[in-house]
Amino acid sequence: MKRSPIKKVLILVSILAIPGFLFFYLLPHFAKNRYKSLPIYGEKVVAATFHSVKGKKIPDTIYHQVPNFKLVNQHNDTISWKSFENKLVVLNLFHTGATNQRVSKYIKQLSDGYEQKPLVKFLSLSVDPADQGKIKDFAAGFKAIEGKWDFVAGDTAQTYQLIKKGLLLDVIEDDTRAKPTFIFSNKILLIDNLHRIRGIYEADNPEANARLEDEIKVLIAEYLRNIKDGR
Repeated sequence: MKRSPIKKVLILVSILAIPGFLFFYLLPHFAKNRYKSLPIYGEKVVAATFHSVKGKKIPDTIYHQVPNFKLVNQHNDTISWKSFENKLVVLNLFHTGATNQRVSKYIKQLSDGYEQKPLVKFLSLSVDPADQGKIKDFAAGFKAIEGKWDFVAGDTAQTYQLIKKGLLLDVIEDDTRAKPTFIFSNKILLIDNLHRIRGIYEADNPEANARLEDEIKVLIAEYLRNIKDGR
């Protein structure tokens, strides 16, 4: 017996409605777990305190955090972690005298893309103390957006301690020549709102850059999920 046209239409509508139901009603229950948390870099210490998961006591972990700092930016403002409260930070090392500014050009591209997203900030830290008087013009050359991308510099007594102990990167100043030269880690860091390093990326590696761009979004999702869950 042939089905009537009306029955055929009803069957077709039902079939088409099922994927929509699955997407709008079932997916949210699984979506909360679809992002794998990024690693936390640095030394980890088991604390004396505990938290409970399904009635089981789990020791708390104290993770490495980048310590606070006070450095002056291109606008002559003092920058510290207070300036990045509840923000995610993309950080790189630089110096104005480098012949290759490829990393700064890449950070320019990234920061422009996040101009309308206040949660993400960019910080470029100079390894050259002489840059304290040069970063204003250097930042202007990249048309750095005020409040989005900060360039900072300071004395090596402070910056090198921060770089080595806090950022877990390497830096060496060779002052045996007439003009000092600098050897430093050509890496980009992704730092969360708790000042923990969540990603380390080779700045000249396109695959690493693509991973950074993906993991910025993952960290945004994690931050927003933690806010929603009251953490």
